[in-house]
Formats: sequence, C-alpha cells, structure tokens
Amino acid sequence: MTDVLLEFKDLGKNFGGVRALDGFDMQVKRGEIIGLIGPNGSGKTTSFNLMTGIYAPSQGEVHFDGADITGMSARKVYEAGIARTFQRSRLCLPLSIYDNIMIGNHARLNTGLWFNLFQRRALREQIEEFYTQARDLVAGFSTDLADRMFEPVGSLPMIERRRIEICRALISEPKLLLLDEPSAGMTHDETAQMMDDILAVRERMGDLSIIIIEHEMGVIERLCDQCVVLSYGRKICEGSYAHIAADSEVQSAYLGMD
Repeated sequence: MTDVLLEFKDLGKNFGGVRALDGFDMQVKRGEIIGLIGPNGSGKTTSFNLMTGIYAPSQGEVHFDGADITGMSARKVYEAGIARTFQRSRLCLPLSIYDNIMIGNHARLNTGLWFNLFQRRALREQIEEFYTQARDLVAGFSTDLADRMFEPVGSLPMIERRRIEICRALISEPKLLLLDEPSAGMTHDETAQMMDDILAVRERMGDLSIIIIEHEMGVIERLCDQCVVLSYGRKICEGSYAHIAADSEVQSAYLGMD
C-alpha cells in the first residue's frame, strides 16, 4: 500500500472564461496534515469542491486511495472516505447535537421501510450504537458538551458549533478530513483551543490525513507538516511552513510584499 492517499494531476477548473484552477498537482500522504493557503479567490475552496464531487474538473485527474475518483458524485466520494467542513456553518441550528452529527452518518443508516417499521429491536440497537459513537466523538473535544447531546446547536457558541461540525465529518470514519477555515469567526483564545482540538484528533486517529484551508498563519505554522500555496489558480510554492514563508513569490502574492 502506497503512502500517498490523495493525488491531483494537472487539475483544472473553468467557470466560463474564468480559470479558477490551472494545472494543479498535489500529493497528500497518509496521516499527514497539509495547509492549503493563498489569497482570496486563489482556488482553495474550488480544489475542495473538485475532490468532493461538488464540481467536475475541466481537466486533470483526482486519485484517492488507489482509485480514480475524477468526476465522481459527492455521495460516492463520501463513501470512499473523504469528509469535509465548510467555512460557513452548515449546521441545522434547531436540531440537537446528536441529530446534526447523524446527518454526517447518513450512508451507514438503514433507512429501509421494512427495517424501520418491523425490525424495531435492530433499529434500537443501531440508534444506541451510533449514539455511543457520536457521544465518544464529542467527548474527545469536551466532556461537558457530550452531556448535552440533545440540546439544539443554535444555543452553542461558535467554537462548540465548529466542534460539532468536525464530529459530523468524523462520524463517517473518513480517511481524509477537509477543514475549510476552521478558525473563522472565532476569537484568538478559541482559535488556540481549536488547534489543540485538531492535534488531539490527529493523536486519536493517527492514519487520518487532513487538509486545512486557513488564513491564520499561526494555525498553519503550528498544525501543518507541509504547505501548498495557490495564487490565481496556480500552485506557486510548496514545502514546510518555514520554506513557504521565506519564499519571495509567496510573500508577494499572499502578503503583498515587493
């Protein structure tokens, strides 16, 4: 089994006359945390949408865990083992913590009419099993939060909502977790807590690969093994945080320096 879990080959995406991503090559190894950075509009979220089946690429290939998933539907990509969060919260605020997490577990739920109407014992056992899994995930972030599984998420502060979004992604037991600006909308202290949370997830799930889109460079520096920098849809640099931070093209494109 190869160490490479995800690979982009010459990946490109056009929106009419706009070239959002242009000849993007990237590899992600098993258990690795990659920081994907660049100015607004550089193609970061587009790359997430391409690998999760929201968009079909205009050119190139996406390979995941030894299979070609180029153009595969979002459901098939999810079933293959890729889960994500979004920059803007996609939680259903009136629903409970447990219900929101179960939305991320839909592929494993038996929704058949016969099962739900006539196999009540098996249904109850399934619900209890998934509740235990969901509660254990939440407890990994906060034992206090795990004691409130049936409270609506709309009553929670931003950092707790972010934790629930990550738990919703993790309940499907993915091989690759995509985090789109996990610190968005949070204070400095909350961001520090979120970094601790992500490192704890990595400790608990050692084979899990993570790609993080983030504008907070302190987050990238602390969490990521390698960084990839995009500008106007093209990769301009990759390497350690120290390497990309010292690169003059990155400084010019991302930091606005001459």
